[in-house]
Amino acid sequence: MELDGVWRAHRGEGDLTKVFAEPGFDDGSWIDLPVPGHWSSTAAFADHDGAVLHRRMFELPRLGWGRRGWLDFEGVFYYGDVWLDGDYLGTTEGAFAPHSFEVTEQLLGEERHVLGVEVSCPPQRDRTAKRTITGIYGHWDAIDDSWNPGGIWRPVRIRETGPLRIARRRVLCTGASTSRAHLRLDLVLDAGEFPPEAARVEVLVLDAGGAPLATSTRDIVAARGRNNLRVDLDVDAPPMWWPAELGEQPLVEVAIIALVAGATSDEARVRTGLRSIRVDDWTFSVNGERLFIRGANHGPTALPLGAASPEDLTRDVALALDANLNLLRIHAHVTRDEVYEAADRLGLLIWQDFPLQWSYARSARRAAVAQARDVVDRLAHHPSIALWCSHNEPLAVESTTMRMTPRRIARLATSMFLPSWNKSVLDRRVTHAIRTADPSRFVDPHSGVLPGPASLGTDSHLYFGWYHGDARELARALRAFPRLARFVSEFGAQAVPETASFCDPDRWPNLDWERLEQHHCLQRANLERRVPAGGHATFESWRAATQRYQAWLLQLQIEDVRRLKYRPAGGLCVFSFADAHPAISWSLLDHRRVPKLALDAVRKALRPVVALVDPRTGNVHVVNDGRATLAAAVVTVVAGDRTWSFTGDVPADGVAFVGTVALDGGHEVTTSIEHESIGRVDHNPVMGQGWRP
Repeated sequence: MELDGVWRAHRGEGDLTKVFAEPGFDDGSWIDLPVPGHWSSTAAFADHDGAVLHRRMFELPRLGWGRRGWLDFEGVFYYGDVWLDGDYLGTTEGAFAPHSFEVTEQLLGEERHVLGVEVSCPPQRDRTAKRTITGIYGHWDAIDDSWNPGGIWRPVRIRETGPLRIARRRVLCTGASTSRAHLRLDLVLDAGEFPPEAARVEVLVLDAGGAPLATSTRDIVAARGRNNLRVDLDVDAPPMWWPAELGEQPLVEVAIIALVAGATSDEARVRTGLRSIRVDDWTFSVNGERLFIRGANHGPTALPLGAASPEDLTRDVALALDANLNLLRIHAHVTRDEVYEAADRLGLLIWQDFPLQWSYARSARRAAVAQARDVVDRLAHHPSIALWCSHNEPLAVESTTMRMTPRRIARLATSMFLPSWNKSVLDRRVTHAIRTADPSRFVDPHSGVLPGPASLGTDSHLYFGWYHGDARELARALRAFPRLARFVSEFGAQAVPETASFCDPDRWPNLDWERLEQHHCLQRANLERRVPAGGHATFESWRAATQRYQAWLLQLQIEDVRRLKYRPAGGLCVFSFADAHPAISWSLLDHRRVPKLALDAVRKALRPVVALVDPRTGNVHVVNDGRATLAAAVVTVVAGDRTWSFTGDVPADGVAFVGTVALDGGHEVTTSIEHESIGRVDHNPVMGQGWRP
């Protein structure tokens, strides 16, 4: 029985917590609140940071003999205390992890029931020592993190089983080739206080048509309580799952059936794909084929993620593929199932962050380790997930709008380059938990840690042209420090979106700058350095200039990284893909999914085959992400009234240096590459974007 819908809610105050879950309590004066949802989306709770009491009445026929009842929560943000018919069931912790309570005793009694849940999501006042594992919802510069995400944000249901329940299941494809794939299942079976005398577990792997590809049957002797069981299956001649640009995306269904005395006691089904993914020094390969990663960071589809429509969630995956991306990084949060399912179905790879963002208190360690295992259990079966990341930027960031004083700069530098509790203890423990649960995937212990005295560094966050320096300096930095080029997972600049009524543009130039900084992500000091507002008579002129700057920077820096493909660059991730709410941010698409100029620039710079001209040197390269050599391809470069033409071979999945042309900086430049297999692909290098820094 699904318990989604309208619940009754009230602020947790006075003595209400002691009595609200009693069956006879009168909630007639309480507020209607949708579940799934976040309480901040309801006007009565929009400014509330304390506990909220949730109450729901329902009717259910009594359980039959030998049956067990369960109350399942898919996600409570962040702490929950749960009562049924006045009986206290227990607590939940962790926004992205499911929780389940046995309610057999209650469901054997009356048919009318009252479910009460006290939910709290306390803001973290010390942002450098957070205790709740809420990721970007607790502290981030690309959403309004003053918005409280608290609530029962995922579905709630009552479920019935027999004596043996499948309490947890983790499904991994640990390896695959054209001849054989291996599936590993880690199961936890709950036998309760009175374990059945005879039990069996059957696992079936079914193709898209329902035909069995592999089966396993295990007779077990269940002990009281929880029983761990591992099942290994080999699938011969498996239907191989590929990213969209490399092949098809066939999915198989894994059916797990727990039987007692020959009758089904419980059943679970998951859809997965059979493939092998490796990451070797930040070079990715899928089923043995190297793949250069063209990615983007992605926050929540909507700020109230629980209320986002399935269509909006799926659309973001399709929009990413249309932008020539082959990967989305789910940035420091766990999104809705619809995103992962669409990625599986459409062939988009996923970089999955564990929801740790910036720095945490020592008291957060135990919860983080437990929730890391929960996240793997929930998501590991998705073939689209290519890697895990334990922690994004484990740095001492106090505020996203703070003025950078020498003391704060020193503190940030210390947390970046020297050992810290977050990097050395928390991240190691979380990484160990993820690797133990899923040995089949690469785990990045922390994203954005630069090489220093205590570390060789990981992937790079390089904001030349935004936080520091000039956008054109990225190429020189990558040549000087090749380790930085292995994977550039964040870079970009802010731009004002087309959907900008939240800015009150009629007030130009006297915008409410403080409100835009506090609630709409604007980093005014940085944007003012790049595109001074004082040089524009109208809001529209300023907005267009910010978008031209963002597009110019992203195209230039994408091309700088692509020229280093596999030498040593394994890929890149633009920051960022789309906004969750009205914002002046780094996104390519605003919260209404209206594109900025940068979307087209990124789409063109990330075409699988493209001819590039370095505007600083005139060097011409061709990048070929395809699987076939382009023999006798013709490259043409036009600058003003001058034309250069080159003919030669472009290696499969490689980069070819073509030659050098003379650029005087005063002309628009176009390039083209022609080959019978691709036709003609035209490109406008960055000097043709209409922006002169």
